[in-house]
Amino acid sequence: MNTAIRSVLGRRIWDSRGRPTVEVEVELASGVRGRGIAPAGASRGSNEAIDLRDGGTTLGGWGVDRALASVNEPIAAALRGHDAMDQAGVDRELIELDGTKTKSRLGGNATIAASLAVLDAAAKACGLPLWRHLAGEAEVRLPLPQIQIFGGGAHAGRRIDIQDLLIMPLDATSFDQAMAMTAEVYRAAGERMHRMGRRMGVADEGGWWPAFASNEEAIETLAASIDDAGFRNGEVAIALDVAASEFGREGRYTLALEKREYDTEGWLKIVEGWIRRYPIVSVEDPVAEHDVEGMRAFTAIAGDRVQVIGDDYLVTDAERVRVAAAEAACNAVLIKPNQAGTVTETHEALQAARRVGWGTIVSARSGETEDVAIVHLAVGWNAGQLKVGSFARSERMAKWNEALRVEGELGPAARYAGRRALARTVGDE
Repeated sequence: MNTAIRSVLGRRIWDSRGRPTVEVEVELASGVRGRGIAPAGASRGSNEAIDLRDGGTTLGGWGVDRALASVNEPIAAALRGHDAMDQAGVDRELIELDGTKTKSRLGGNATIAASLAVLDAAAKACGLPLWRHLAGEAEVRLPLPQIQIFGGGAHAGRRIDIQDLLIMPLDATSFDQAMAMTAEVYRAAGERMHRMGRRMGVADEGGWWPAFASNEEAIETLAASIDDAGFRNGEVAIALDVAASEFGREGRYTLALEKREYDTEGWLKIVEGWIRRYPIVSVEDPVAEHDVEGMRAFTAIAGDRVQVIGDDYLVTDAERVRVAAAEAACNAVLIKPNQAGTVTETHEALQAARRVGWGTIVSARSGETEDVAIVHLAVGWNAGQLKVGSFARSERMAKWNEALRVEGELGPAARYAGRRALARTVGDE
């Protein structure tokens, strides 16, 4: 089969916030077509690939005409004739064509959509599901999910300071059981909010709207909801995405909800206290992205008890992972393809983390579509963990349901990662 790229077409589609985003369709000489879609984040690291927007007043400034022009003109011309089976070569062409670290010329939304489209076309040309195309003959696992129960931070009008309060079904024996356990906790949390007179709809990613008097009340309510659902002894644990860059500046952390300000040391004492009082096993971005000493300090304080994830701090960048590992800052990395801008760079960041024994979590963004590629990346790369959002809204459920289909395809060979997917150092004796 001829797998040379015949054409590359960018089109405007719409994400879960009703904002425009970029879809790229690649057609091969054989007639096979692949598609890729760029998601968009609300909480973004300053070093991640640029989400190129038009600005101005039309569509609130969120237009993607500039990014689409990048796809339909220079990217289309550069990729025409390339072999879709050579993902590294295609991505190298995109990287060199842009020529900037953050994809600011072409737009990271243009490059990641094109890169994913080529990957999808290659898998289809081989007649393989995307996860198997990525894995080859290697064994894979269904990932341990992180599922948002309460949204917060930039995902919920900053109603509370913590961005995501999530659960992890550690002791499920299959992905299917993990989803059933999640459904029970999500329902129990909604019922508890109803009894409190605080159920007011859902946030950007489908988690319950956080109508709480304090950040700790949100954690306490989640722990109680897990108990309400009948889970005991750490069967279901809590993960926090603090996204501290949203309220931390120059070593000061200002909690808008509680009208309190802390220095780094004082703030870390607050977070460490939560870890002692509640069944928390994972904390993402506990300090602001430029607070390197704070990240090192938190990893030293809590890294043997919880997974310390770098997101805004590491932005899916292999070199930043290597530097952080050398400095003993973090023990896990969030893997977001659109932060890197190409599939190859995304995989390099995951491999860099794996080489030092870190946990790896493939993640969606708050602005999503029905695209399910990240599920296949998580399974095919055997990442071990997957973070999609909550257990509501079709752009989220499409991904959880796709993982169930993959589990079905694997049949008796299916394995669920469970708690073994956590960063190597967490809970080590």
